[in-house]
Amino acid sequence: MMRSGWVMALALLSAPVMAAPAVRAPVPVPVPKIIPLWPNGAPGSEARRNEPEQAADYWVKNIHNPSLAVYPADPHHSNGSAILVIPGGGHKILVWTTEGIDAAPRLNQMGVTTFVLKYRLAREEGSKYTIEGDEMADVRRAMRWIRAHAADYGIDPHRIGVMGFSAGGELVSLLADNPEPPTPPSADPLDKVSDRPDFQILVFPGPLGTPAKAVASAPPAFITAGTLDPCCATPAVTLYEQLRKGGMSAELHMYADADHAFNLGERSNLISIVHWPDRLDDWLSDGGWFDARKPAK
Repeated sequence: MMRSGWVMALALLSAPVMAAPAVRAPVPVPVPKIIPLWPNGAPGSEARRNEPEQAADYWVKNIHNPSLAVYPADPHHSNGSAILVIPGGGHKILVWTTEGIDAAPRLNQMGVTTFVLKYRLAREEGSKYTIEGDEMADVRRAMRWIRAHAADYGIDPHRIGVMGFSAGGELVSLLADNPEPPTPPSADPLDKVSDRPDFQILVFPGPLGTPAKAVASAPPAFITAGTLDPCCATPAVTLYEQLRKGGMSAELHMYADADHAFNLGERSNLISIVHWPDRLDDWLSDGGWFDARKPAK
């Protein structure tokens, strides 16, 4: 009995231990440089440019001086690509943490320099801003600013993408998949810079902007949402089908048993959601967005 007891104890000690599913811990967010998009204030908002923003917990609102938070990739493994991140929040608030600045260190790990946008909010209580007018003006200005300053950050001006969550995904679609509205002539040299993204990333995008009206000129798209999302599962599938049928490059990931706002998966118990940013990493790599462009012949 003594010998058999030792044998059993050794067997138990050598048996494999089944680990619990790991939940990815959030990566610390560095302190960014803040760049106002308009030196004298956004058009129509100049008088309110110095009005304090309101913020608590995860959100920010009362934004009248749109800006970019800049997170350069580590020079040791920066690959020259850049992404403009547009947080969601239903156009009432900005989900500044989990749909904004938390994306920066994950993208930085991929070698991507990241710019997170604070934009004016059209559906905030008392707001006189519009989505197609003021919010999109902020988005377009941000894309132009990044491209115009690409050399300052070691960025390839032909590898600048845009990534939006929820309402931010709507702005991505309005920018990338729909025609740009006519604009009056401008003396600002920045307005002559292209605002077209080279690729687009839509994370549980809202319905505004779909069905798209300029599919034939849409850049390559990565789209993801949860199958249980009552708001945004359908727009994700709708846009993907439009792009696919139009012969455009598009990849769709719909996650079973996932609802809205799974963000970067850092708080999910679903292994597929925890690892969805890895699928984005794969897509960016497969698309050549991490590779320096070859000189034109």
